[in-house]
Amino acid sequence: MSNERETESTPERVVVVGSGLAAVRTAEELRRAGYEGELVLVGDETHLPYDRPPLSKEVLRGDRDDTTLRPSEFFGDNRIELMLGAAARSVDTASRILTLSDGTELGYDELVVATGLRPRRIPGLPDLAGVHVLRSLEDSRALREAIVPGARALVVGAGFIGCEVAASLRAREVEVVLVEPQPTPLASVLGAEVGALVTRLHTAEGVDVRAGVGLSEIRGDGRVTSAVLGDGRVTSAVLGDGSEIDVDLVVLGIGSIPATEWLEGSGVEVENGVVCDGTGRTSTPHVWAVGDVASWQVPAGGRRRIEHWTNAGEQASVLAKTIMGVEAGAAAQVPYFWSDQYDIKIQGLGAVTADDTVHVVRDDGRKFLAYYERDGRFVGAVGGGLPALVMKSRAKIAAGAPIDELLTAAV
Repeated sequence: MSNERETESTPERVVVVGSGLAAVRTAEELRRAGYEGELVLVGDETHLPYDRPPLSKEVLRGDRDDTTLRPSEFFGDNRIELMLGAAARSVDTASRILTLSDGTELGYDELVVATGLRPRRIPGLPDLAGVHVLRSLEDSRALREAIVPGARALVVGAGFIGCEVAASLRAREVEVVLVEPQPTPLASVLGAEVGALVTRLHTAEGVDVRAGVGLSEIRGDGRVTSAVLGDGRVTSAVLGDGSEIDVDLVVLGIGSIPATEWLEGSGVEVENGVVCDGTGRTSTPHVWAVGDVASWQVPAGGRRRIEHWTNAGEQASVLAKTIMGVEAGAAAQVPYFWSDQYDIKIQGLGAVTADDTVHVVRDDGRKFLAYYERDGRFVGAVGGGLPALVMKSRAKIAAGAPIDELLTAAV
């Protein structure tokens, strides 16, 4: 990457674009690394920075409403200026000026991109009341308010968000149909073998799981409810196999894409996220990226975006130290992720892929443990309801232990 610091002097102003976990952790780590200059955090929402994972679980179920990451006093005490309610619109990297959606221009010495993701949409769907996505606090609250026991919901997409939403809706006594074009839920990230175990979990909880099929059409009642929702309220959905189901709610959980539109024309290289080296440097001097939006170089070769909660903090620590001219090393080499579904916490260690060979080594009908093999090596473990067995495998994953060694011990 070409983003070499032109001077060893400490920057006078660092601007972090984003107000999620990666942004907050970057600000924290900069102060922890000894940065004393101006530190500005820019966010498009008006809320104090908040945690997103609970939105599809505790917030949606009504068990929790506040997921604020830090109280307002924290930002004052740490001299972190919050500029909320206006999104980044563009950046002039030559002049080092960030322009916000309200016209504000903000100069910077170092700019950190932490804008995260935005939900994918299905082109051509009518604009109907009752159709939801889930990314923001407002999204979660709006869906929660729409929930009525006995209602019929269609969840489109059975990735982590879709599966968590389905579980939360069942907890609220909603009838749920979960559709996924892949062979099983989570097949594209964890493989079909583990996906089948997740399918079993949802089926046991009363979810109608329909894999290998997608959404073709949604239909409304035709009543004009407003200038925005001119097609009325959703009443039914047609699936790819031609079947039609009556619905009161539709939740689109078909994935997310990096929020990088505002970087167009800036010179910052973007390819499925902001392209970075292994410390967060981008292709453009004085611009960095961290978290879900950032595609970091990994020691094994190539670049990856890692959409996991723990990754945000690990990258933030490396990036902050590098900005301060401190040798930081690499981010953690054994990614960790989790997903809460019903009474089961699904946990994973390692950079697992759907192309890995999967060995299910423990299965009691509900809880399970699977090992992931690549080129004869142990590269990851995913378990449902067996946290100790997952976490104890970290060292062997980091060492790339021969898979035969693990399988023999598991017998």
